[in-house]
Amino acid sequence: MRIGELADLTGVSTRSLRYYEQQGLLAPQRADNGYRAYDPLDAVRVTNIKELLDAGLTLEDVRPALEKGCLDAPLRQSPFCAEELDLATNRLATLDDRIAALQELRGRLAKHIDETVTTRPVVGED
Repeated sequence: MRIGELADLTGVSTRSLRYYEQQGLLAPQRADNGYRAYDPLDAVRVTNIKELLDAGLTLEDVRPALEKGCLDAPLRQSPFCAEELDLATNRLATLDDRIAALQELRGRLAKHIDETVTTRPVVGED
């Protein structure tokens, strides 16, 4: 299949597919006319990359799992590779830390608003 067909099938832009190739994440064959030729395994890999990126991982996070062949089958049908599990666990811990920091920031802001409204008049209200 050609790049536009792969893009339509996976929901990943042709620009991103070219970037994945540039970064060594995809290695499509080249037809005699120079067009990229993708096979069904490429579609599986791109779909898996997209799912992991959507989950908050980076391309550099994904690279080791891809290089070990962990992304050569649909994610929900293949066993976790150790690298993929480590990535997911580390990313989850990072997200938990960010959520905790944001909750603390939200609490401070809410307290500031509450204190401001109860102790000072608000200028510009009718």
